[in-house]
Amino acid sequence: MRLNQIYSTDITIFKLALILNIETSTKKCSVALFDNLRLVAEKSLLSEKYSHSETLTVFIEEIFNEIQYSIKELDAISVSKGPGSYTGLRIGVSTAKGLSYALNKPLISISTLKSMAYSMSKKRKEFDLYCPMIDARRMEVFSAFYNKKNELVREVKADIIVPDSYTNLLYKKILFFGDGSLKCKDMLVSENAYFEEGIHPCASDMSELSYLKYKNKEFEDVAYFEPFYLKDFIPGVKK
Repeated sequence: MRLNQIYSTDITIFKLALILNIETSTKKCSVALFDNLRLVAEKSLLSEKYSHSETLTVFIEEIFNEIQYSIKELDAISVSKGPGSYTGLRIGVSTAKGLSYALNKPLISISTLKSMAYSMSKKRKEFDLYCPMIDARRMEVFSAFYNKKNELVREVKADIIVPDSYTNLLYKKILFFGDGSLKCKDMLVSENAYFEEGIHPCASDMSELSYLKYKNKEFEDVAYFEPFYLKDFIPGVKK
């Protein structure tokens, strides 16, 4: 059972918010449960294959089997809305919508790239801009640029990377990261281009953004909400 949810201080009165964060936009499937900004539990798996349909619901079930909270005590469900993998986003959003509807709890959506940039700007404060990149096959990436305040400097786009990509921004010190950034490293040759390896979107990075949206009551319409695919889905042809 949860402790008393209402706490008073000399400044304000606030209510703890138990939020389940779901991230499935890339090959990493992750789930993180937060009470306000305190991590309660998390599960994640990075796989070469998209195994989200098998692992996501198992992760959620395992989390609530291992802790003192009940899934019915959730205050909201937060999901990474994309851009990213069509299959991964579809699985994550459909699971989040199902939980939201079944539990009658609000649904929160978080931009995948914004969440990545927010987390990185807290860890690496020495850069002017942060460019999270998600692999979109070949030399294409889903990307956006954010400043240190996590403000959007250049909108989310599907970029085909060429040698003169981002020259209008590379007068500033930029950190590129995400699973799409490494294939761009040889193309983006500049003394102001820096690269961080091994970064993937993660549910635990969503916590502050989802909590802020919860406090501001920025909820999605469960019936009509769809992932931000950015590009139309084109099924591959089996050989």
